[in-house]
Amino acid sequence: MADTGEPLKVHAGRIRTTYHNMLARKGWSGRTKIDPNHTTGVEASHYVSTTTPAQAEAVETIIEDAQGDILRRARPAIVLDDDKAAAFVTSRPEEMARMGLDEGAMAELLGGQMDVFTAACSNQLAGLHGPTGKPCPARPWVCLLCPLSVFLPRHAANLLRLKAYFARQSRRMTVDQFLAVFGPYADRLDHDILPRFEPAVLEAASMEVADDDAELPLRPEEGTE
Repeated sequence: MADTGEPLKVHAGRIRTTYHNMLARKGWSGRTKIDPNHTTGVEASHYVSTTTPAQAEAVETIIEDAQGDILRRARPAIVLDDDKAAAFVTSRPEEMARMGLDEGAMAELLGGQMDVFTAACSNQLAGLHGPTGKPCPARPWVCLLCPLSVFLPRHAANLLRLKAYFARQSRRMTVDQFLAVFGPYADRLDHDILPRFEPAVLEAASMEVADDDAELPLRPEEGTE
């Protein structure tokens, strides 16, 4: 009943739209449309159509950024052992050009001077995850999908600490929540990075992992204990 005492009219379309809006706010679900009852053409005309040149430019910028992000994530991770690291400069000149490195900067990256928690970062001021020219603010797991990351044997222990952190988070969160927040990073770690390390390297690194939050640079709200 309505507040006036009259029968309340239920608008099915509004209920459906509200429900899908609530789902969208919980995290990406894999859907490419807001309402599954709409065609992509209808969605585009409702939500992506523009009326001014400024709006058109803003929409195009968003689309270009999204496409660039998808392409960056699709790149395989650069994982090197000691022998491959020594030959990287001569065998992968295209990667050096992509990361904007000369031989001196590459030597620093491979030598550890440009390390972050989970990888060697070719340019922490590149602005892929924050303002250009300022230190990257990304969380440790974001490096797993970053095209500027290079993973070497010395990073194995921290990568295993991150794997243990994902396992702890998966026990605290629902499957949908975990996939929305950590899914792509956990998948990259398990299937594209760790399998490319020598088993002996991973075994030795695992002896250093205590499996607790103190091992990672976490914010208070990111803890699992």
